[in-house]
Amino acid sequence: MSASRKQFHLNAFLMGVGHHEAAWRHPRTEEHRVLDVQHFQELGRIAERGKLDSVFFADSLAVGPRIKRNTLAVFEPVTLLAAIAAATSRVGLIATASTTYNEPFNLARKFASLDHISSGRAGWNIVTSGSEEEAFNFGFEAIPEHARRYERAQEFVDVTIQLWDSWESSAIVLDPEEGVFADPDKVHTVDYDGPRFKVRGPLNSPRSPQGRPLLVQAGSSESGKEFAAQYAEAVFTAQRTLAEGQAFYRDLKSRLPKYGRSADELKVLPGLVPYIADTTAEAEALEREFTDLISPDYALGQLSRLLGVDLTEHALDAPLPPLPSVTEIEGGKSRFTLVKELAENEHLTVRELIGKLGGGRGHRSFAGTPTQIADELQTWYENGAADGFNIMPPYLPGGLEVFVERVVPILQERGLFRADYEADTLRGHYGLESVESQFAEVQTEASA
Repeated sequence: MSASRKQFHLNAFLMGVGHHEAAWRHPRTEEHRVLDVQHFQELGRIAERGKLDSVFFADSLAVGPRIKRNTLAVFEPVTLLAAIAAATSRVGLIATASTTYNEPFNLARKFASLDHISSGRAGWNIVTSGSEEEAFNFGFEAIPEHARRYERAQEFVDVTIQLWDSWESSAIVLDPEEGVFADPDKVHTVDYDGPRFKVRGPLNSPRSPQGRPLLVQAGSSESGKEFAAQYAEAVFTAQRTLAEGQAFYRDLKSRLPKYGRSADELKVLPGLVPYIADTTAEAEALEREFTDLISPDYALGQLSRLLGVDLTEHALDAPLPPLPSVTEIEGGKSRFTLVKELAENEHLTVRELIGKLGGGRGHRSFAGTPTQIADELQTWYENGAADGFNIMPPYLPGGLEVFVERVVPILQERGLFRADYEADTLRGHYGLESVESQFAEVQTEASA
């Protein structure tokens, strides 16, 4: 195997004690650890032991309608990742934060702080937030319109980048004899005045080790793909078949030249929920164990919210009722389309559908041996469907541990994944350079 062979990227998408909605009920997990920061620090160390590029936490700004059965997030992710940063030294740290329910200055400062605390390992998963419960917590009577959310997101990111850029890399002087902390000529006001935001700046946090955090995005609607093509450096996506993965990959990469970007500047990472065992039969039996623990009332509530139809009284062994068109859906358009097509293409009953969604909410699940998992990843990578993968262990920490200990070595032997870290920053793990301030470029041009 050639040492120069291009390799793919691996991110661990971590959620509580596992991605499966019934993970906390399974004997392989300890349900109380969902509230234990040491549990999450352990997950960071396991991911780092496997030389993974990064760990990632999703987030929701609401409890949700089914707190009796489950909750999506307990800790605010930037805060949690700061704790994980203290327990690790190389693995990247990606947090979700909403552009709909934040302000650019506060969010820019949070991520700059995380990047400093972690010595350059921070990443921001940019979301526009699509649930009604979140809207209610911020004074809205309904989810803001899909198109308006993306328009706000675009302006939000533009302002946030300018705030990160407001300090040049060489602005900090730290000269005690002369009494100079920073060079004021290298600390710039932003003076942004746009349709939605008015921000003077500069940010009250010096330029961070990466220049700016890695920018990540996860929407697959038309607006989401166009947004990703303009801003994202990694995309977390959900496709269930190789053909779907290839089509999404081609589509997204084809949009990059419009923004003056090359294909290597954006990494596509489809999600995979792996059930791993010594034999295929044992892996499939493990998956069934989790499926059997699904609480139908919780699953129906989740599905109702996703599809915009009340299914709580619908017969489990009947097909889905007629669904609204995607144009009537304001939150989660791409996931609505994925689930609708899954149910229709495979002629699933509601019971069968919630079983398939229990592990990854539409992401692909795969039950097999370590070699079969590695084969599946290699097939997608070598056939133009992925630059890497968003691994979503169904239970934690064991599901991540078995992936790191049994699948990663196979990928390393095949030359598909790094044997050791070659960079110290998250941007470096994804093959990207640190970024200099746009204000420094303007100043250089002016002085020339």
